[in-house]
Amino acid sequence: MYDEKKIYVFTGVVMRISPDANHLQIFFYPLDEARRAVLRDASGEPAVWAVELRAASQVAQDGVTVDAFPPGTIFSIGLRPLRNGRPAGGRGKSGLFKCPPNTPPTTDKNCDSVTGSTSHGQGALPQPTDEWRP
Repeated sequence: MYDEKKIYVFTGVVMRISPDANHLQIFFYPLDEARRAVLRDASGEPAVWAVELRAASQVAQDGVTVDAFPPGTIFSIGLRPLRNGRPAGGRGKSGLFKCPPNTPPTTDKNCDSVTGSTSHGQGALPQPTDEWRP
């Protein structure tokens, strides 16, 4: 289902969370390299990606809940994209880092570099093997 040869690392803004019994999904807007604006698709609409995590009850133990990641939360995560090319992927063993409120990382950095960021689950952000472009 996932392209195991590719790893994307995103810093994005939470749009919404879908807490399903089987998999919690975070829908988000990826931020540009300057970390100042969301990326847009060819029609000018904000690009939306989704990352699939473990069951909602499992990731809640890591502090990933609807209440802890409300819309507007800035976070960073590595994911393996879907092989079919749709804008979604699986977290795998990647770390997930949440920036402090209203504190995006600096240009080309991720939330793990921001003072006061929090880690949610084990693991570091992986090194990307590819980069997604709208």
